[in-house]
Amino acid sequence: MRVPELIQRKRDGEELEREELSFLIDGYLRGEIPDYQISAFLMAVFFKGLSEAETDSLTAILIASGEKLDLSDIPGAKVDKHSTGGVGDKTSLIAAPLAAAAGVVVPMISGRALGHTGGTLDKLESIPGFNVNLTVDQFKAQLAQHKLAFIGQTDQITPADGKLYALRDVTATVESIPLIASSIMSKKVAVGLDSLVLDVKVGSGAFMKQQVHARRLAQLMVGIGRRLDKKVQALITDMNQPLGFAVGNALEVMEVSQTLQNSGPIDLTRLSLELAARMIFLAKLTPTLDAARELAQMKLLDGSGYRKLKEVIAAQGGNAQVLDRFDLLPNATGMREIITTRGGYVSAIDAEGIGKSVVMIGGGRNTAADTIDHAVGIILEVKVGQKVDAGSVLCRLYYTSETNLEEAAEVVEDSFRISSSAPEQRDIILEVVG
Repeated sequence: MRVPELIQRKRDGEELEREELSFLIDGYLRGEIPDYQISAFLMAVFFKGLSEAETDSLTAILIASGEKLDLSDIPGAKVDKHSTGGVGDKTSLIAAPLAAAAGVVVPMISGRALGHTGGTLDKLESIPGFNVNLTVDQFKAQLAQHKLAFIGQTDQITPADGKLYALRDVTATVESIPLIASSIMSKKVAVGLDSLVLDVKVGSGAFMKQQVHARRLAQLMVGIGRRLDKKVQALITDMNQPLGFAVGNALEVMEVSQTLQNSGPIDLTRLSLELAARMIFLAKLTPTLDAARELAQMKLLDGSGYRKLKEVIAAQGGNAQVLDRFDLLPNATGMREIITTRGGYVSAIDAEGIGKSVVMIGGGRNTAADTIDHAVGIILEVKVGQKVDAGSVLCRLYYTSETNLEEAAEVVEDSFRISSSAPEQRDIILEVVG
């Protein structure tokens, strides 16, 4: 097999056999096929897509590139939650502790920032000492003891996906539906899950801009799960404005703490509770979904979820006091207020613009080698539908360097739309698939 011929066939819309896909992916993992050829392949997939059979094959190849964990010796149902990526989306750090506090075993394998969206691992690494690079044995031991562990991809778990994931981020191929589906499902199946709850984002701040595409992605992942004998449910949720008020790694950890203490934003709290409830229900800890919602709510109100997150932070080497003392987290050295010059109603907040501005000031990555400034970010002071007066503060931009600051501030300002009439209200949860 010759790599250029395989790239050409995919470029022309032909279907590749599993052996051919395996030749490409395994060769890239071994270092025999260079980045530029796999980048060309990824771009061909971006434009021509993959068939259902190709997507199933790619998922299986990614799983087989590393070790598939056996968690059968750990008592309890293993259920994870995964988001397709959003702006201000810190639900994993809320829903997972709530579900674990209710008795679900949550083996959470998480990702890093992709494009303008944040990553759970980057948020966790803003906590001093937090170790996301657990060995498989450490991961399993922590699940047995604490029912929750956060881990990144390792050389043992879907290493091929780890390399592709980083490459997609810097080659403008993130939004490919089959690449997203195979990436997510390979990681989840590899860690020995019984069930999975998916949060498929749609809107300006999501990789899927249209609900029909989000639905297609959700159906594809639910189908992959079904064919692999896993129970999968997907929520399609609104990402036309940032979720919650905080965007940026350390700032989002602060908001997670507030939310787990039942003083968080309404939209973030509602979505996190629903995700936790569905995890609890799929784990068969309650007879009905409504009962699962009540249990998740109880774990929020009695502080169990908050204590569970502190427990897990400490178990993974982090300073759990950060949830009480925000000064222990990375803090910005400068702040810029973004002020509206006209009164009216906030009719839109472009989540993608907000996410891109955070990347511009160091809160995300433009290349795979970039380091992240965990301190920087944006705190919204308003949400869509809120009435504002001229001179009101729309948000505050927190920075540690003035590099790109003026340009980022302009992008932020342009992300807000002020209208004379209130916009139609939109529920955070748009649809359920599976």
